[in-house]
Amino acid sequence: RGMTTRRRAREVAPETSCLPPCPYVGRVAWIREIQRLLREQRMEQAAEVLKLLRKDLGLQGTSLNEILYKNAAFLNLVDPISHELLLSLARDLQCPKRETDSFKSTNKICRQLIFHLTPHSKWTRQGVPRRKSQACLKTTLKKKLSGDVFNLSGIPLSGRDVRRVALYLQGAAGPVSAVDLSFTELRDESLRLLLPCLGALPKLTILAVNGNRLTTAVLKDLTEAVKDPKRFPSLAWVDLGNNVDIFTVPQPLLVALRRRFGLRSSLPTIYEYREAQAFGG
Repeated sequence: RGMTTRRRAREVAPETSCLPPCPYVGRVAWIREIQRLLREQRMEQAAEVLKLLRKDLGLQGTSLNEILYKNAAFLNLVDPISHELLLSLARDLQCPKRETDSFKSTNKICRQLIFHLTPHSKWTRQGVPRRKSQACLKTTLKKKLSGDVFNLSGIPLSGRDVRRVALYLQGAAGPVSAVDLSFTELRDESLRLLLPCLGALPKLTILAVNGNRLTTAVLKDLTEAVKDPKRFPSLAWVDLGNNVDIFTVPQPLLVALRRRFGLRSSLPTIYEYREAQAFGG
């Protein structure tokens, strides 16, 4: 009986449990450290930690103008929201207001950053244990999709889980317009495994894979998939923010997305989808 229990526990525990935490965990720890240093009025030390955070998120310019006009690559930022908040925080530290107002302002920005960089799915809001979330995943994959949104945000996915998700999506091709795999500990090889079934979804408009373990190595695979006119026919945006080292969207990927919008003069941006109802479930 004891051996059976341990074997079941191993089956439930995802492979990702052996890996270091996702990048967003360390980033949030830095932000909390900045909050602590600001409470202690240690501005210089807080500024040093902020430099580490900005570097980790690929934002090393000193001003918005420098980023937008001196480095053309930053026009394609994957996470302009974080970068805008980090610039505001840097300005507050460099040019502090009155003592009480300054702390309120910087602390508010820190809270906004933490909210933006962490998962907020129903699993994390309710503090669902990992084992229970895995059980819920199995239940979800047994049900027929109700609606057009496939949302697994916040559920850690093992390699076996990813294969199950791929099979599920192959059988639910018709109505799916949005797939949210944010904060699922997705790795490059997992996304590569999912690309064929995702690309076959005729109505898929939004794909969220932010807050995972993805690296720039997978961008070539994603770009090649999107460049194929027979795959991802309706895709408008891919949220790649808050991963390991993906800071900008490659120009070929943007061009491939633009082709799907015919005569439209501009591409949809992360701002346009930020308030969308697609992931409201």
